[in-house]
Amino acid sequence: MKIVFMGTPDFAVGALEAIIKAGHEVTAVVTQPDKAKGRSGQMQFPPVKECAVKYNIPVFQPRKIKTPEAIAELKKFEADIYVVAAFGQILSKEILEMPKYGCVCIHASLLPKYRGAAPINWCIIDGEQETGITIMQMDEGIDTGDILTQKKVTIDEKETAESLFDKLSQAGAELIVDTLPMIERGEVVPVKQDDSLSCYAKIMDKSFGKIDWTKDAVSIERLVRGLNSWPSAFTSFQGKSVKLWSCDVVSAESTNTEKAGTIVDVTKDYFDVACGKGILRVCELQLEGKKRMDTRSFLLGNQWKTGMCFGE
Repeated sequence: MKIVFMGTPDFAVGALEAIIKAGHEVTAVVTQPDKAKGRSGQMQFPPVKECAVKYNIPVFQPRKIKTPEAIAELKKFEADIYVVAAFGQILSKEILEMPKYGCVCIHASLLPKYRGAAPINWCIIDGEQETGITIMQMDEGIDTGDILTQKKVTIDEKETAESLFDKLSQAGAELIVDTLPMIERGEVVPVKQDDSLSCYAKIMDKSFGKIDWTKDAVSIERLVRGLNSWPSAFTSFQGKSVKLWSCDVVSAESTNTEKAGTIVDVTKDYFDVACGKGILRVCELQLEGKKRMDTRSFLLGNQWKTGMCFGE
């Protein structure tokens, strides 16, 4: 098939490469504009653009895909279908109807659950035991189109957003390659989503990672995993920010007499913190201005004691 591929971050790269290696003709890659990175302000290609350049595929980077000028440019590229994976812009009805087989999206959840921008983070934060990939026929709504195919992925007990990101990226690459020939042969039966089962995975910013120690230990541990590696969970300690990268739940149900956020036990290997309910053990952390390290290494250079308290 002739394909226009739309995507931007690392998540989409595996699918693009799989489509190329499966023998499809990618006539163009559409991605977000280059962005300045770091203090130097040096412009950096989106990961999908880097992949396209490697394979000598034409790249189109509109700031707004729905403008008449962008649509006119898009029409220059032959395509039987548009494949979309974390592109970052909403497509108009005109664009959705341009190719023969319409536009399909590689979405990182088992729709209708977790529509929206951050399904990988939210399924961990919510304590789901499985998620997956949905290949969806796109419509004008936000992840509301008909389901074409799905593939389940197990969420491991200590799964982080980063590790699940990698698993779902691979699953998405495999499923889109399996689905495209089924679409071409007319073998896919679209299934309408049950809106009553939907939930929305709203986008996150850095402020979302601020830990509320009055919550229970289980919820906080999930938050830490669900925000690893971005935007990361954090708290404050004596006026400095501390990122938590890995924690274990020591007790889920215990009622604490200490104020939430208080360090209640310290050994050479770990320290435990009282939560609104339960006890959380910090296994890996990063003090503001310092490198990320395991708690044993951290405590060699920081004499933290019971009674010290996180939070404001």
